Amino acid sequence: MAFQEKRAWIMAVTAIGGYAAYLAVVLGRAGGGVTLAEVPYMAPMLWSIGASIAASIALGIAIAVASPEDAGVKDQRDREIGRLGEYAGQSFLVVGAVTALGLSLAEAGHFWISNAIYLGFALSAVLGSLVKIAAYRWGFQSW
Repeated sequence: MAFQEKRAWIMAVTAIGGYAAYLAVVLGRAGGGVTLAEVPYMAPMLWSIGASIAASIALGIAIAVASPEDAGVKDQRDREIGRLGEYAGQSFLVVGAVTALGLSLAEAGHFWISNAIYLGFALSAVLGSLVKIAAYRWGFQSW
């Protein structure tokens, strides 16, 4: 497995894990007369984002240490697959930003705006990683 493919797997797993943990905490706090928009969400959001970033960095270092001959090596194919994944992932960044803009214009609460942006980031990371993994596994057409 190529080093860059391993990094894509790490990004997918940490993005899914971080967002799932965030949802578990926030949804667990809802109920008992507390609406979802009233749940304290900032600390769990910041912690899950920070933990995802830290885990991604730590796992990236671990795979670099485990196979130092592959670490940092990128050929043309790796660069094209990386570009393809980033372009695919950016679509969810745009969707998240437009949704947040719409919520802002509708004067929705900060909870909904923040969560739209966070979901956009999480989906962007997951989609970009899955596109990269698929390209490594099944190939892709470079134009």
